[in-house]
Amino acid sequence: MKKIINNPEDIVDQMLDGLVKANKDKIIRIEDTNVIARKDTPVEGKVGLISGGGSGHEPAHAGFVGRGMLDCAVAGDVFTSPTPDQVLEAIKKADSGKGVFMVIKNYQGDVMNFEMAKEMAEMEDIEVEYVIVNDDIVVENKEDRRGVAGTVFVHKTLGAMAENGASLAEIKKAADAIVEDIKSIGMATKPCTNPSDGKESFELAENELEMGIGIHGEEGIQKEEMKSADEIVKEMVDRLLEEVKDLDSEYALLINGMGATPEMELYVISNSLHDYLEEKKVKVVRSYIGNFMTSMDMAGFSITLYKVDEDRLKLLDQEVDIVRK
Repeated sequence: MKKIINNPEDIVDQMLDGLVKANKDKIIRIEDTNVIARKDTPVEGKVGLISGGGSGHEPAHAGFVGRGMLDCAVAGDVFTSPTPDQVLEAIKKADSGKGVFMVIKNYQGDVMNFEMAKEMAEMEDIEVEYVIVNDDIVVENKEDRRGVAGTVFVHKTLGAMAENGASLAEIKKAADAIVEDIKSIGMATKPCTNPSDGKESFELAENELEMGIGIHGEEGIQKEEMKSADEIVKEMVDRLLEEVKDLDSEYALLINGMGATPEMELYVISNSLHDYLEEKKVKVVRSYIGNFMTSMDMAGFSITLYKVDEDRLKLLDQEVDIVRK
C-alpha cells in the first residue's frame, strides 16, 4: 500500500485538522469531536442543517459546510458511522432554537446512530427532523437502497431553503419529495484501498469493470469486460431510465468521480453522457462534474439524475460560501 499519510490510526484526526487550518475563515472543529461547523453557527432564526457519515468520501461531508449548505458535518472513522454522541454535538451546535434537520444516507449504522442522536437531542428540548437518502438504483429492494452521490443535491437544495428562512416543517416536507426524485448508479475500474489494513475492497481483473458499486468499496451487481466510455454510459443510462420514466420534466445531472478518476476521463464521460441523454430525450438543464462523494482512491464514476422544477433550480443556483472550491 502506498498512501501519503502518517499513522493510519491518525488519518481522520489529521485530515480534519488540515481541513480547518486551510479554511479558518469558514469553519471550525468542535473541540474533542469530529464535528466540523460553519464558523458562525448557530445562525439566528435559521433551521440548522447537518449531515455526516464515515470518512473516506471527501469532499463529502465537511467540504459542504458553509453558508447555503451544511451547518455541521460529522465524520466517523473510515467507512464507519459517527457515534450518536458525536452527532448530538453537531445537533447542539447547529441549533438556533428553530430546530435541526439531518440528512442521513441509508446505511444501517448511520440511520441507527443519527436516530439515537435525535432522541437524545429531544430529551434536551431540541426539535429534530430528518430524511433518509436512498438514491442508488442497483439495489432491488427500495427500502435497502444506499445513499450515494445524489445526497449532495439534497444538501444543496435543503441548505438553500434553510438559508432562506424555511421552517423545519417546510424543509421536512420538501426533503421527503426531493429524495423520491433523485436516482444514481455507479461503476468502478479499480477498487479502493482501506488505509487501516492496506487491503483492496474487492478484486478486479485487468480487463474487468464493476457495475453498480457503492461508496464504501462494496462490490457491484456484476463484473463485466472493460468497455468504451460510450458503451459504459449507455448501459448506466439505460438502467437509470428504467426508474426515471418522466421524460417530460427537466433534470439536473451530476457526474461524480469516485476519487481516482482523472478529470480528462470525466469530461470524456460527460461528452458521451450528454449526447446519449439528448438522444433519449432527457432534458438536462444543469450539469455538475467532479469529485463530490468519493470512495477514497477508487477509480470510476457515478451518474445522478435529479428531477427539477423552477423552485428547485433556484435553490440549486443560489450562491454558497463553502469549503469545497
